[in-house]
Amino acid sequence: MKIELSDNKVFFENDGSKKEIHPFWLRERAIGENLVDEGSKQRLFDPTELNKDIEIRDLELSERFLKVSFTDGVKTKLPVQNIINEFSNINDVKIIKKIKWDSKLKNINKYEFEADIFDQKIMYEALINFYKYGFIIFKKVPTKNNFITNFANSIGSIRRTNFGEFFNVKSKPNPNDLAYTSLSLAPHTDNPYRNPVPCIQLLHCIENDVKGGFSTLVDGFTVSEKLKEDHPNYYKILTEIKVRYQFIDKDVVLEDWAEMIQLDENNNFKQVRFSPRLDFVPLMEKEKLDLYYSARNKISELYNSDEYKIEFRLMPGDLLMMDNYRLLHGRTSYDANQGNRFLQGCYIDYDSTEGKLKHLKRKFNF
Repeated sequence: MKIELSDNKVFFENDGSKKEIHPFWLRERAIGENLVDEGSKQRLFDPTELNKDIEIRDLELSERFLKVSFTDGVKTKLPVQNIINEFSNINDVKIIKKIKWDSKLKNINKYEFEADIFDQKIMYEALINFYKYGFIIFKKVPTKNNFITNFANSIGSIRRTNFGEFFNVKSKPNPNDLAYTSLSLAPHTDNPYRNPVPCIQLLHCIENDVKGGFSTLVDGFTVSEKLKEDHPNYYKILTEIKVRYQFIDKDVVLEDWAEMIQLDENNNFKQVRFSPRLDFVPLMEKEKLDLYYSARNKISELYNSDEYKIEFRLMPGDLLMMDNYRLLHGRTSYDANQGNRFLQGCYIDYDSTEGKLKHLKRKFNF
């Protein structure tokens, strides 16, 4: 990737392809005194009020900077790397490659909590691995005074739901969700009935001295790719049919329609929603429903298979951070009469982790 100049024009060359950079695109990015606020990096001008036919008057290119003079009198000095970054999306966390994993995963990414961890290089490493594997665990996180809220808000902002700013996961009478029982929970994603679905879930272990109650995780990305490879007809229908997901209690009714496997604009994996106690397949032709039910049964079989599931015990102070768009989580049953199992949970969205990661990348010049 490189920048070239010719006849007062700027070109971007990549893999043998050479294209002109629009002069106005460069003018919009003009920096300097009276052009950009130093603290916020917000423009001090409105580009929609500029003449769209602004042209380049003069150019000078060095190894690090592109100096540009425009016909409206503005002069600016743009870092070449910034231009390259924009064209290559080099600062976009979405380019972090997902690593597929299954039950053979042994080295779970664990990080020991420290008071200043949120602005240290170790947090940058942790977040990179979060995007690679879909989850990480922080050890020895303080368990008093609902510390999960401090933790979440130190990364970004808590996404409040009808369960509150945070929620206590333990067995209780007359629960409005099976999470608040001692029953086993099959692998599932949280809140599939929301629009948008909360992106990231934090689960902080406060107490856990019961028999059973092991946490389970499954990589929905791995399973989806396996289904695509072995059963393309099942994969196709699960990426096409929108299902109604619903939650009802005495205070609220929540619904959303979405595919069980959602793809992005490039037809790549984006999200899974799986909670078969909460989904309602639309009425379709019998043959199509036969195919859909077979597909749902097959992906459920894979999610619940020992081939793809990992199982571990969360200890007091452990904080599990997991991608709710990618991972399914669950637990084994436990005896609520033999000890205590108490976890606290909350949600944050991707802008929290993306913003923190980009800040740390800038801070440490990665």
